[in-house]
Amino acid sequence: MTMTDPVADLLTRLRNANSAHHDQVSLPSSKLKKNIAAMLQQEGYIAGFEETDARVGKTLTITLKYGSGRERAIAGLKRVSKPGLRVYAKSTELPKVLGGLGVAILSTSNGLLTDRQAEQKGVGGEVLAYVW
Repeated sequence: MTMTDPVADLLTRLRNANSAHHDQVSLPSSKLKKNIAAMLQQEGYIAGFEETDARVGKTLTITLKYGSGRERAIAGLKRVSKPGLRVYAKSTELPKVLGGLGVAILSTSNGLLTDRQAEQKGVGGEVLAYVW
């Protein structure tokens, strides 16, 4: 069975594992998912990620990050652009998540960028997700 929206699957698995206080979450790997995980690690929302060989394809294992009192590093995840309704943002109208406290993940002509990186480079693109 094929998956119609792998990014939504990644975000849902992260959201569920985070709310259940799991330490790690595993999912089928792809280049896009690996880039999103690298961006989340760079922004400090996850502790790390690792790609390993599976029987079929590769598996991406993401290690979640928690504070000292087991408070979550990720408060929320929201898929914005969906296969049925794509959402694009111009370079002059990039979204701000929680007034700049969160991160918007954009797919641009320069690859995956956060809203701040896209603003610096002056590019727009498809708004994949909000993370806060």
